[in-house]
Amino acid sequence: MEELATKLLAEGIQKKVVSPGKGDLSTFPDGTKVIFHYRSSLCDGTVLDDSRTMGGRSKPMELILGKKFKLAVWERVIATMREGEVADFTCDVKHTALYPLVSQSLRNISAGKDPLEGQRHCCGIAQIHSHHSLGHCDLDKLQANPQPLVFTLELMEVLTPGSFRLDIWAMTDDEKLEVVPQIHVEGNALYKKGDVKEAAEKYHNAIACLKNLQMKERPGDEGWIKLDLMITPLMLNYCQCQLIQGQYYEVLDHCSSILSKYEDNVKAYFKRAKAHAAVWNETEARADFAKVVALDPSLGPSVAKELRAMEERIRSKEKEEKGRYKSLFSYDSSAPATATTG
Repeated sequence: MEELATKLLAEGIQKKVVSPGKGDLSTFPDGTKVIFHYRSSLCDGTVLDDSRTMGGRSKPMELILGKKFKLAVWERVIATMREGEVADFTCDVKHTALYPLVSQSLRNISAGKDPLEGQRHCCGIAQIHSHHSLGHCDLDKLQANPQPLVFTLELMEVLTPGSFRLDIWAMTDDEKLEVVPQIHVEGNALYKKGDVKEAAEKYHNAIACLKNLQMKERPGDEGWIKLDLMITPLMLNYCQCQLIQGQYYEVLDHCSSILSKYEDNVKAYFKRAKAHAAVWNETEARADFAKVVALDPSLGPSVAKELRAMEERIRSKEKEEKGRYKSLFSYDSSAPATATTG
């Protein structure tokens, strides 16, 4: 079939349809949302990234066209595809030079991090020519020695402008500030329903959104502080979800970070104390619980309840360990001795 043949789309871009799609080709106006799976490979077949396995889960890419996505060639090639189509696009270096930075952001997102974490505050071209590590050996090599890449894309869905809620990363700064309170409310509703994992994801998305804005401010300035005061209650809600899900060390890190800036935050002390108790840090837990009562005496009964629960856990653990050691060193005196020779 002619459709399955390799086609030269533009200078430095070749397309090979692996599986044809269905329906008419969209006009893809700016603001269109495309959802697609991708696999990025070197020309020798070495896979760099695969949306079906990245982060241990299968999550397609969502892209808003016309928002000046850093890897412009993806927008260009997507506009040649029908829904359901799978195609290989072999792209020369001039189209792939920024891929290491894009890949770093995609890997950050899949790991639940801010997509801009680890990137310097300069343009993409400047970052390419710097010697700053991206935190991944394969990306560092690709950044040092740019080469053609093969992008295997499967276009899952095309959504017309206005038919969906904008993804956070596609929003303007003003749109982000407007949507964060809404995401906060959605997270609270999910938490009340018992959907803790989904609530944590909402809080995390809102935090990442605000941190993205905060990166544009100078630490300590009025704008930075205002954003940080918005981040803190979201972070505490996120920590509550993580406590329930057993992510105690993450809670310790986040609460300690909050307390390094706001040393009278009772909720941060309380959650950190519970996390310390959960990982058997009795001394640290008692110190944090004492701080809670000192800052808010009305929480005395709640603290007393947590202390009793911690002490009961410690007693149970000690009893279990004594039983284990007793069985380890006990023996049956009536059993006959057995001599062994070497």
